[in-house]
Amino acid sequence: MVVLFVENRIPRVLVIDRVSEKLLEGLRERGFEVTYTPGIDPVELLEKVNGYDILVVRSRHRIDSRVVEKAERLRLVVRVGTGLDNIDIEALARRGIEVINTPEAPVISVAELVIGLMIMCSRDLYNVVEKVKKGSWERPLGRELYGKTLCIVGLGRIGSRVAELGRALGMRAVAHDILDLSERAERLGIEFRMDLHSMLPECDYISLHIPLNEGTKGMFSRREFSMLKPGCIFINTSRGGVIDPGALLEALEAGRIWCAALDVFEKEPPERGSVEEALINHPRVIPTPHIGFQTAEAQERGAILALNKILERFAHNA
Repeated sequence: MVVLFVENRIPRVLVIDRVSEKLLEGLRERGFEVTYTPGIDPVELLEKVNGYDILVVRSRHRIDSRVVEKAERLRLVVRVGTGLDNIDIEALARRGIEVINTPEAPVISVAELVIGLMIMCSRDLYNVVEKVKKGSWERPLGRELYGKTLCIVGLGRIGSRVAELGRALGMRAVAHDILDLSERAERLGIEFRMDLHSMLPECDYISLHIPLNEGTKGMFSRREFSMLKPGCIFINTSRGGVIDPGALLEALEAGRIWCAALDVFEKEPPERGSVEEALINHPRVIPTPHIGFQTAEAQERGAILALNKILERFAHNA
């Protein structure tokens, strides 16, 4: 439901993460007062947030009860992107603050990154490029994606797009979701499994596309990794907290996972001495710093979506 706020004063917008200029320009052109502070730290946010009607964020900041207590005028929180795990929705709801996001924006960019990471793992490109730059001319034997089984955990927007791209490369795609999305899977021309564990032994590649919540935290643990087909390639571009990093490290050492490509970590960047840092340094792990949404096209798409959703909810008489 669209909540329309009719204001007799100019709405004030605080943007605390880096976003496309399309959003900033669009708001200013329509008379909104915009403050852009993409480098703000959590302490500064608490000092600054009071007096703003709209807060625009990505994933860097935790928007919780401490922020809500300071933000007396806040009416709307806009998450440019998909996940809402960094936002305490219940705390905001108690104050009547609406939360919206732009889940359509990163679909293409994240899905393309997944395919790129699959190819990097399959041809050992991460190590090959490094060795060539150092003067070595080794030519390792890789493997094709064609004819392999791609398992997708979470058949939402991104998971569906990954399935389409995988099929275009000649892969057999199998998907799992906690919802019965068998009709969607049929439209995509892929197989569907309500039972995750029945799918795992078939996976040549597995890609996670699930939100982080109480039901998915640590969802991939020692049990799930042990059930994967030996030599599986593991891709996670969803949230770091959905896997047990220690269990993944064990699976890599045991050869159950041949290569893992990780764009997300529970703590970003990982802390020194942590298991996640050990994963980053593992020779068969390709780590990237949460870049799934980091394309010019996705950022612009997110900005336009966020702008339109704000305009749907706010009208003011300057």
